[in-house]
Amino acid sequence: MNSKHYDGIVIGAGQAGGPLAGALAKAGWSIALIEKEHVGGTCVNEGCTPTKTMVASARVAHLARRAEDYGVKTGPVSVDLNKVRQRKRDIVEMFRSSSQNSLEKISNLDLIMAQAQFSGPKTLELTLPNNNKRQISGDKIFVNVGARASMPPIPGLAEINALTARTMMELDEVPEKFLILGGGYIGLEFGQMFRRFGSEVTIVEMAPRFLPREDEEVAEELAKILYEDGIRLLINTKAVAVRQQGGCIELDVANAAGTETLTGSQLLVAAGRRPNSDSLNLAAAGIITDARGFIVVDEKLATTASDVYALGDVKGGPAFTHISYDDYRIVRDNLLKDAKRSTKGRIVPYTVFTDPQLGRVGLSEAEARAQGLNIKVAKLPMTRVARALETAETRGFMKAVLDADTGQILGATILGIEGGEIMSVLQMAMMGKVSYGTIRDSAFAHPTLAESLNNLFMTLDK
Repeated sequence: MNSKHYDGIVIGAGQAGGPLAGALAKAGWSIALIEKEHVGGTCVNEGCTPTKTMVASARVAHLARRAEDYGVKTGPVSVDLNKVRQRKRDIVEMFRSSSQNSLEKISNLDLIMAQAQFSGPKTLELTLPNNNKRQISGDKIFVNVGARASMPPIPGLAEINALTARTMMELDEVPEKFLILGGGYIGLEFGQMFRRFGSEVTIVEMAPRFLPREDEEVAEELAKILYEDGIRLLINTKAVAVRQQGGCIELDVANAAGTETLTGSQLLVAAGRRPNSDSLNLAAAGIITDARGFIVVDEKLATTASDVYALGDVKGGPAFTHISYDDYRIVRDNLLKDAKRSTKGRIVPYTVFTDPQLGRVGLSEAEARAQGLNIKVAKLPMTRVARALETAETRGFMKAVLDADTGQILGATILGIEGGEIMSVLQMAMMGKVSYGTIRDSAFAHPTLAESLNNLFMTLDK
């Protein structure tokens, strides 16, 4: 075996691994960046970039069907999924190749396409595409290998051609009947997307309600919106068996009302994700995982093995691209600037790209009350937002949780048009310790969605 020693080895060229490898190499470290499939990680290749590209196509189809609401006459609307897919592929390729080209130009950085596994502390065996083996070692090692779709133990599931969030984006025609197993963020986004493409959609969720992380009224309002869009939602419903019957998939489900067999032309499994830690032979390096396989880290992202760090989805916690990228910044600054940064107290914003969007940051009302905090809650329906009325996008509401003593914003949920963008305004206020009263009395440009934050906090004056 050829062997080489590096100052640092990064396993996985995702949204933490790629930037970290580049930053360390530019600082003069000798770096090996190991990637088994494609640069960019889940986000660029099968997550954020492709899904949101397809969500945009679905929204255009939705608006075209609503044209008469705006006084515009159109003909019948149909979707060419081949063109939607090609647009998605082109954007993914542009993002991926740009990232790879940038990495390949950095001095001190070797980008190696290979499958890595630990052969001992700080030592890796690489399996190259031609199946040749190579041994490398490093003073510090960084694991950013991400996660993949989890397949639940449902009888018959392994025998059918079920789709994951990754494979379903490669469909070349719109399924007539689309079954989705899992009512989390992925299931809801894809469900609405394919309903707008023209599928009949049924979503099956085992839990008593959708989106348990959100306040109950938020989950109920989003469910109401999806019902309005023509999606069938089954909660508290367990999938008990699945089978292929010719060109049709039959899914047996059970709930309090009894049993039912659902039929569909395609089945998407969106029932959680599992870490890609199982191929790394972590035990050889002394790296401990939890019961689900996520790598255990401390507040500075160090693992149980000396000089080994884990970043992004593989360590568990909030599985968001921006969190993975922030993990990179924490490790970079601590190593190169002695910054003493950690994940403690990190604000975690996110957006669910249903339409309307669900933007969320900080504490929910339920979380704040569970902590016994003295709070006030401001709420404003989108039907009272001028810009939403002007654009005929009035579904949803805004909600903010406030410290009753200080006026500081503890959290916000925006379910409405461009909810993620409005949420980000409130996140900035939280970061800057700006009170809700300051926002209530500030002059925002008219007519904008952000201006409605005046009205949101004015509801507390009544």
